[in-house]
Amino acid sequence: MTKVTPFLMFQGHAEKAMNTYISLIEDSEMKSLVRYGADEQGKKGSVKHGVFSLKGQEFMCIDSPVEHDFTFTPSFSMFLTCDTEAEIDRFYQELARGGEVLMPLGDYGFSQKFGWIVDQFGISWQIDLSSSGSKKNA
Repeated sequence: MTKVTPFLMFQGHAEKAMNTYISLIEDSEMKSLVRYGADEQGKKGSVKHGVFSLKGQEFMCIDSPVEHDFTFTPSFSMFLTCDTEAEIDRFYQELARGGEVLMPLGDYGFSQKFGWIVDQFGISWQIDLSSSGSKKNA
């Protein structure tokens, strides 16, 4: 095996999602983007295949050419470990915009500051302030 890469299947919002994540998380980039053409199975201009990286972790994604009865589920989440309270507050605010809050930012015992949201694209994010980050802000 060469590597393991998470694969995200969107229903028409792949490019907007990739650009949102890349703009929020430093050291992130679009690696490649191929769009469906006029005579292909998917909607013209939508993402046939995309690769982006967040902090060095690569992800692949598509806009599915087929509408499915399923989408993303919170049972699989992106987990962000933040270094400062300002950082966790910013990620939480931006990712929650247009999404759904599953657990508001707070002290849940296992973490001094943690939040869980589903963003506007259906991706679940668990956001945690690192223990060293909470000490920096004390």
